Amino acid sequence: MDESLAALAAAHGVAVSYENGDREQVEVDPDVVVAVLAQLGVDPGDPPVAPGAGVPTVVRRGVRVDVGTGVVLLEDGGEVPVSGVLPADLPLGWHRLRVGERETSLAVTPAALPPAPRTWGWMTQLYALHTPDSWGVGDYADLRSFVAAAAADDAGAVLVSPVAAPSLVHPVQRSPYSPSSRRFLNPIHLSVTETDAFRAASADVREQVRALRPDNPELVDHDAVWRAKSAALELLFAPADPVEADPGLLDYATFAALAEEHGEDWREWPEPLREPGSAEVAAERARLSARVAFHVWVQGLCSRQLEQVHAAASGMAVGVVHDLPVGVTPSGADAWSLRDVLATSVTVGAPPDAFSPLGQDWVLPPFRPDRLAEAGYLPFRDMIRAVLRHGDGIRVDHVAGLWRLWWIPPGETADRGTYVHYDAEAMLGVLLLEAHRAGAVVIGEDLGTVPDEVTDTLRARGVLSCSVAWFERDADGRPRPPADWPAQAAASVSTHDLPTALGFLTGDHVRVRADLGLLSDPAAEELRAADERAEIVGLLESEGLVAPGASAEEVVDALHVLLARTPCALVFAAPADLIGEARQPNLPGTVDQYPNWRIPLPLPVADIFTHPTVRRAVAEFKKR
Repeated sequence: MDESLAALAAAHGVAVSYENGDREQVEVDPDVVVAVLAQLGVDPGDPPVAPGAGVPTVVRRGVRVDVGTGVVLLEDGGEVPVSGVLPADLPLGWHRLRVGERETSLAVTPAALPPAPRTWGWMTQLYALHTPDSWGVGDYADLRSFVAAAAADDAGAVLVSPVAAPSLVHPVQRSPYSPSSRRFLNPIHLSVTETDAFRAASADVREQVRALRPDNPELVDHDAVWRAKSAALELLFAPADPVEADPGLLDYATFAALAEEHGEDWREWPEPLREPGSAEVAAERARLSARVAFHVWVQGLCSRQLEQVHAAASGMAVGVVHDLPVGVTPSGADAWSLRDVLATSVTVGAPPDAFSPLGQDWVLPPFRPDRLAEAGYLPFRDMIRAVLRHGDGIRVDHVAGLWRLWWIPPGETADRGTYVHYDAEAMLGVLLLEAHRAGAVVIGEDLGTVPDEVTDTLRARGVLSCSVAWFERDADGRPRPPADWPAQAAASVSTHDLPTALGFLTGDHVRVRADLGLLSDPAAEELRAADERAEIVGLLESEGLVAPGASAEEVVDALHVLLARTPCALVFAAPADLIGEARQPNLPGTVDQYPNWRIPLPLPVADIFTHPTVRRAVAEFKKR
């Protein structure tokens, strides 16, 4: 690597080498470094000067920061004069700093969050829930029933899959982790018959709406559900003029209306419509005002139903915890309206490792660290606020992305990327400030190859890390006894990207991948899975939780007793693990070969909580 290129890359946070999962140093191809720098607007001949050098816009309370002579304009209207170092006792919040003629955003963030309550709860995929009233997919009313039943059992938390808005143009995006927008809500999960508009409609209209209800199928059909629900909502919608909404919601609704006419991908729209602030977009918004109003109205319905879910959790130790995806689809609403702070031609993923030798491309555009800093981190703040608006906690998927993300430049494969670093102090500070103001807990998903610095910093700042039964191992690679699990963590048997308890114990996850041709050596994978299974069962036997030759049901029971015995602050059970679902929700590396994000739970909500395995697990968790 040329020294001048390495210096330029370092100035802009672009890695020229990295440590892989085997702790080996890997050098990045200089051509990749140049391509990534180009996406940051940097030419190889530029001087190696870091962007945004100077006074930070996000500071931790109590940390000494020299800002010169000026005044802090507090968000409550007060003023604090500054001469040199910021006062250590500035109130937490979003303020403005004025130095001379320059005024910038100034977020004062907490040093750490308070300890999370020690409790237990449930983690569930929303689309998988169902009741007799469901319209082919889990809805917010189903979630409210689930939360209420959990609360009646004295559960302290419910972690729910992302409720972020997908593309609503057919085919509807299935994955909740690749949304069109992380700031707005998924109307596919609306309970149409639980709206005020349905209750106020005439008997004839209500009958027309009920007639649109699809059956609850063996697999969730997102397109059929949205066709039915959108038709029903259009029957109930009464247009209002003019449309009243905050600018962000108005942009989202405008995007949704334009997508209905021009397709889901804004990059293929007529050139003038690709710029949200253009006169042509304003003219189209006026022309499509009825459709814009419809999408604003639908978001209001979603918000009110999630408020009811939140209210059902009001007595819980924690409450409802919402999941924040890593990013958004490059064709969607946020990529269109936030394009100034996103690298829309880049996708993020992961470098090659033992499980993905070619690397992973998640097809999600990242925030540009330089543009995010220039914007005072307000776009990131607004996204966090949106997720916390209807909840008591937030789980940050791939939390290491607050430190660095694997950028894949245009035209390259996933292995031809490099890490781009972010101001982790600023990113984490914004997250903690918003969580503090919401009284929320924060869980950072730090599974896989994650630098020790990430987990250590999370715990120092009051964020819970993740502990999964399949992965908790000591330095010698042996399953870790429950007493040795970390206290500052959220524990579970599995996750949505891993085998369910029954799938792991029966080897179903290996057979499925072998049948799909995803394994180069199925026999070796079978042996590895058998060894892992024997190690886990061996741990349960050594802890006195099962006898040799135990049945799968007894092992599932024991796994949940093991969770209950850990010192982890939060312990989550998944309905699929306890009621005998062998199929995992998502099989990484597949799209249509496997029914990702389409598998409903085998039982309706009411029957889940009376299932004998569930009752036994609840009894154990109540002993914590």
